Amino acid sequence: MPDFLGSEFLTFVAIGFFAQIVDGALGMAFGVLCTTALLSVGVPPAVASAMTHITECFTTAASGLSHAYHRNVDWRLVARLAPAGMLGGAIGAYLLSSIDGSAISPFISVYLICIGLYILYKAFRPRWPRDVSDWIIPYVGGFGGLMDSIGGGGWGPVVTSTLLGRGHDAKKVIGSANFTEFAVTMVISLTFILTLGWTQLSSAAGLIVGGVLAAPVGAILVKHLPVRPLMIGVSLLIVATAIIRLL
Repeated sequence: MPDFLGSEFLTFVAIGFFAQIVDGALGMAFGVLCTTALLSVGVPPAVASAMTHITECFTTAASGLSHAYHRNVDWRLVARLAPAGMLGGAIGAYLLSSIDGSAISPFISVYLICIGLYILYKAFRPRWPRDVSDWIIPYVGGFGGLMDSIGGGGWGPVVTSTLLGRGHDAKKVIGSANFTEFAVTMVISLTFILTLGWTQLSSAAGLIVGGVLAAPVGAILVKHLPVRPLMIGVSLLIVATAIIRLL
């Protein structure tokens, strides 16, 4: 195990801080960025996935509360996303204990590339407004929870990108998705603990510190950034990370 009292602990703090800044501002990518960075510094894949999910229990709580404080959350949207997302996350975490989630990863990556390009297109075209009566919201929440648990990250890319692509307000989608992710992540983590056990909580300490410190910053950024650059940033981030995972 790494020495969390030295430079490696500070490395984990930096990873958690940067990943949460991106996630808080763009509504996605903490899991993808965090897991990728952990693997790059030599953390074993299983430990990296476990550390990321446990850390997200803390970072999503801090980020969600920050977004709520800055009025980026649409509570009606949360009410429609959360139940389906929690159910999908629990099912995915349970299935992952018996199947290889990496087998479907290429298909998810292709889907995310298409969504990212579509958002980029919509950033330069007039968007039609949609509200929380949109019929697809619960289905997107359920699919996002399922993919997040199976793929080691995916709630933000699936939920945020799909709702943005359908014309929902960018700031409300990002804030609401971040707030809802806390409930989804808690269910996923508890399911993993019950099915696989958990002994690596202390390993996530640096990620937790960095992520919690960054959460208020991301909420402030999303409140003040203009919509078009925000959508462009989201689209480019989705496409880039999806291509990397596909390759």
